[in-house]
Amino acid sequence: MRKPTILIADDHPILLRGLETFLQDHNHNVIATCTDGKTAYNAIVKHKPDISILDIDMPNLTGIEIAKNCKRHNLNTKIILITLHKEKKIYENAMRYNIHGYLLKEFALNEIEVCLEKVINGESYFSKKIYKRFLKTSDANAMLENLTPSEIKILKLVAEEMTSNEIANMLNISPRTVSNHRGNIVKKLKLNPKPNALLIWAQKHKELIE
Repeated sequence: MRKPTILIADDHPILLRGLETFLQDHNHNVIATCTDGKTAYNAIVKHKPDISILDIDMPNLTGIEIAKNCKRHNLNTKIILITLHKEKKIYENAMRYNIHGYLLKEFALNEIEVCLEKVINGESYFSKKIYKRFLKTSDANAMLENLTPSEIKILKLVAEEMTSNEIANMLNISPRTVSNHRGNIVKKLKLNPKPNALLIWAQKHKELIE
């Protein structure tokens, strides 16, 4: 069975060499490496790799811009993005261009083997932290978007197990104002008005409100 061809692009030479060495040591067929986006895109056009592993932040063309060009020109390389970014907007922008994998750099070497296996088999793979933050929590994210900045601030403090009096002292507002905010948050999050319901929700979704 023919091994899929792989192109790697990253503008950090040490990271690029490290990933290339790792993949070669695991018997993957790396056919090209690039240190900027324009060179990477030209190499994709020329070599037509089965999979392209791209850093999002590169000079000349970003990984997302390369993905956009590949989609526009019907290039069939399956794109895996590697990034330091955890922002939802960047992730959503990437998903518009049929990205097959999305890895955080801090976990890339731990997850790249599983990611490649999934992509080779026609599936998609996202770093666990990304999956937890953006895919499994879409409903929670939608509800959080209904909260005001003040309510988000109070929710963060609730997640830290602070009482209403402690929150009031920290924010220089009255305990009654905190209680009103808490009541509004409970309604917007559609929680049962039970003791500790807000604390339980805040701690369960703590990553989303950090």
